[in-house]
Amino acid sequence: MKYKSVFFAVLSVLLLSYHAFAKDISYTLEDRDRIIRVEAKIEQMDKRFEQIDSRFGQIEKRFEQIEKRFEQIDKRFEQIDGRIGRLEDVMLRGFGLLFTSMVGMVGFVLWDRRTALAPAIRESRELRERGERMERILREIALKDANVAEALRHAGLV
Repeated sequence: MKYKSVFFAVLSVLLLSYHAFAKDISYTLEDRDRIIRVEAKIEQMDKRFEQIDSRFGQIEKRFEQIEKRFEQIDKRFEQIDGRIGRLEDVMLRGFGLLFTSMVGMVGFVLWDRRTALAPAIRESRELRERGERMERILREIALKDANVAEALRHAGLV
């Protein structure tokens, strides 16, 4: 019982104290006007935010356009890289063909010179051997004939 009475006592003190701290709030015309002005400013701010949102939307669209343009430029660069690669291949093949043909031409010239000069060298050798034989014969004849010896001395062969 004692607890009940303490409980009621505390409860009544709390209820009375709430009533003591409660104030009467009066709502005036000035408060109403102030709220209207605040609402108008909030609406203006909402409009400004909508405008800013639309501007951000436009900026995003521009960025998307720029991004698409960069993608197009990247594709173009890839195409150009491919063309340059093909051009390099063609040039390498062309230079390879050119150098191969030059080496072939040098080989052909050397082969042709050797085959063309071989008969001339052979003929020259034969003529030299023939001349040496004739000189030997003339020296032998010069040993037997004084006129031939004199002619060979005069020619500087003996």
